[in-house]
Amino acid sequence: MPFPERVFHHTPTLRAAITPPDASEMRFGQERFAELDEQAKVEGWPPGWRMDHDAREANRQAVLSGRWTQDLWVFAYGSLIWDPAVYVEEYRRGFLPGWRRSFCMRLEGGRGSHARPGLMAALDQGGQCDGVVFRVAAELVDQETKFMWRREMFAGSYCPVFLEVMTPQGPVDALTFVMDQTNCRYMPNLDEKEAARIIAAAEGGLGSNFDYLQSLVRHLEELGIHDADMVRLHGLACTYRV
Repeated sequence: MPFPERVFHHTPTLRAAITPPDASEMRFGQERFAELDEQAKVEGWPPGWRMDHDAREANRQAVLSGRWTQDLWVFAYGSLIWDPAVYVEEYRRGFLPGWRRSFCMRLEGGRGSHARPGLMAALDQGGQCDGVVFRVAAELVDQETKFMWRREMFAGSYCPVFLEVMTPQGPVDALTFVMDQTNCRYMPNLDEKEAARIIAAAEGGLGSNFDYLQSLVRHLEELGIHDADMVRLHGLACTYRV
């Protein structure tokens, strides 16, 4: 079922670009973890490769404490924009100062491997980030954030925090999944050329790391969100492709 028209009152150009939650592969239940655990064994991943269910739920409860009876705003900077996998009441354009998209997370599965790790985009400190915010109705917050935590906190590489996001309709306090700088997958201060080389070469079970970057840049451009850093990184990665 597509989102109602009212969801895009402030962002009519997004209407045709957003995947409804019932059509999203990212809206998965607990059973998906058992499948992935079996796959991890085959690929030789060590114990603790993902976040424990109880730890993930404890994190969700702590982060959302005191907010269960109010609407929830979420800042999206990547695939959450066009594939939120949750039921949304409203979309707005959003601007987050002090944080930027950065390929700063080591990726050893999906679009990378143990032998040749790739990189994944995350929010790192410094700069600024254009994206969107979407609002989840209060009565759905508990239900929908379970799906969100399974997706975003799958490996426990992010810190879910509330940050002030600027929108044309005024600032909102939005849940934002930023890079956990204490996580072993964090790769700070990675030289742009080296990042481009890594992305150009890495490949995993879901395809090439380069295709992931290219898809991100294409989606952002289609949504009218220009990120000069991502465009430049993509251009550099193109030069290293063989």
